[in-house]
Amino acid sequence: MTADSPLPAGRPPELEPAYLRLHRTGELSERARQAVERLRSCDLCPRNCRVDRTLSAKGAVCRTGRRAVVHAAFPHHGEERPIRGTGGSGTIFFSSCNLRCLYCQNWEISWRCEGREVDAEDLAGLMLDLQARGCENVNLVSPSHVVAQVLEALDLAAGKGLRLPIVYNTGGYDAPRALALLDGVIDVYMPDMKYADSEVARRLSHVAGYAEGNRTAVREMHRQVGDLVLDERGLARRGLLVRHLVLPGGLAGTDEVLRFVAREISPRTWVNLMAQYRPCFRATGSPPLDRRPTRDELREALAAARRHGLTRLDPGGIC
Repeated sequence: MTADSPLPAGRPPELEPAYLRLHRTGELSERARQAVERLRSCDLCPRNCRVDRTLSAKGAVCRTGRRAVVHAAFPHHGEERPIRGTGGSGTIFFSSCNLRCLYCQNWEISWRCEGREVDAEDLAGLMLDLQARGCENVNLVSPSHVVAQVLEALDLAAGKGLRLPIVYNTGGYDAPRALALLDGVIDVYMPDMKYADSEVARRLSHVAGYAEGNRTAVREMHRQVGDLVLDERGLARRGLLVRHLVLPGGLAGTDEVLRFVAREISPRTWVNLMAQYRPCFRATGSPPLDRRPTRDELREALAAARRHGLTRLDPGGIC
């Protein structure tokens, strides 16, 4: 792949991804340098482990050192419609996570950290390969703990012809200092809003201050990119897409989460209200996580979205 490589068929050339301007000015390289420097006493996620990850992953909650660990990279045709398009979303699944959810459906990746280490050149190559395969975007899955590694790779990939939009697909536990480094880099933010109550988050995901930190992060994401903007093909070009998984027994605090989105982010927020929860990993021993949401619980979630004036509901979710 070279700088003159053609874009995937049908992609409007005038809609330039945000990071290309920063690459041309040298700012993207500087952001990467600053992020790598923060790895020396890492505070790039709200865990604030302060581990020198340039030397070792020992002591870091994410168990990731200087190099990112990638589990898989492929065109994903199961993401939200504005993300997958016809070519699929070019997903890069990063191993590990800064959350420890008892019910994680990808626990082999997030808890066991299965995957292979990649340096910046390797990661840039994965991005370029996804473009060559006709993907609609590069979809960074669970990237909160590898912001520095992503910025390094993205700068290299942009210099070699990457022109795809970047999707930041996160569990929603992101630090303001990391988001500041991503300002003008990310085209589409796709955060989870998992919980309305931080005490529930502590019990189910072993994390402190999730609800407050999550709301701060989503506010900043929306400030950077605004409401979701689609092109003439219905593809997301820029903006915020919020995911909320309905948990059994009202554990997620769905009504409160949706109220926050509508009143404090935007009633035009694109929301994927997800119904696919099933008991996984350690959920079977933790009622009510040991069952799926009932039909009544799912209906109430949809009613809450409508009650709060949210009308841009993803057709793949509860709608």
